[in-house]
Amino acid sequence: GTVSEPAQKCCTENIQPFLASILEELMGPVSSGFAEVRSLFDKEVNEIIQDFQKTNDITKLKENVDQLLNLPFDSAKMEPCYLKVNLLHELLQDLKSRFKVYHIDFVIQRTQNFMQELMENAVYTFEQLFSPSRQADSAKVATTMEKVKLRVLK
Repeated sequence: GTVSEPAQKCCTENIQPFLASILEELMGPVSSGFAEVRSLFDKEVNEIIQDFQKTNDITKLKENVDQLLNLPFDSAKMEPCYLKVNLLHELLQDLKSRFKVYHIDFVIQRTQNFMQELMENAVYTFEQLFSPSRQADSAKVATTMEKVKLRVLK
């Protein structure tokens, strides 16, 4: 009871007025990181589609889709996504001094974990939606992959 009123007053005067601008500032790197995840998924699926259109090889297609499932764990390919979020380090330094925000690395790591989880969900969903179509007429496979990709990206 004695702490509640001063704490609310402190938050109302010293923190709440800045929350919108802080959120906006932090969302830039986060949004660009997630956009990079989306772009990477799109690029990888497009490569699979193009490879299949050149070869028409169902066995190779299965291998490529299986490799796609490993994309979230391929640190070299995911690195550009993670680098976008590393900009948070600089932005959070200012917050650290102004608002006593600690555990900056934890915030960045959790954001990168969410990015990896998003990629895991995307490739899993792609595989699940596309899997029944693998045995279809090879002329329709590329079109189906494109439709599934677009569905996952929605």
